[in-house]
Amino acid sequence: MTPTPPRLFRIEISPQGWQFDCPPDQTLLLTALAQGLKLPHSCRNGTCRACIARLLEGDISYRIEWPGLSREEEAEGFILPCVAFPRSDLKIDAPEPAAPHLSPSTVDKSVHRSGEKPASA
Repeated sequence: MTPTPPRLFRIEISPQGWQFDCPPDQTLLLTALAQGLKLPHSCRNGTCRACIARLLEGDISYRIEWPGLSREEEAEGFILPCVAFPRSDLKIDAPEPAAPHLSPSTVDKSVHRSGEKPASA
């Protein structure tokens, strides 16, 4: 019997509307970077806070006890994508993301703006 692949969650970066799919066992940051989206980051372990973003919709989890956010920040919806794992489809407001690489040879065709159909393979 073939194992069922993990469910992919749809992640939308606001306000640009960029979307990509993220597996539940990979962080939002690593998946975004692999898709060609340049989100701010530095340490990738939840301490520098360079990637801080606001969760607008959906649920995430962390695999570390203290993800570098105050209780107040968490209550206001802030997350750290470098250590956050999706538990549902998400919409996040990320500061200053850079556009995906536009070269057809480097961009995963699943990254697209909200409302657009993904490019065919």
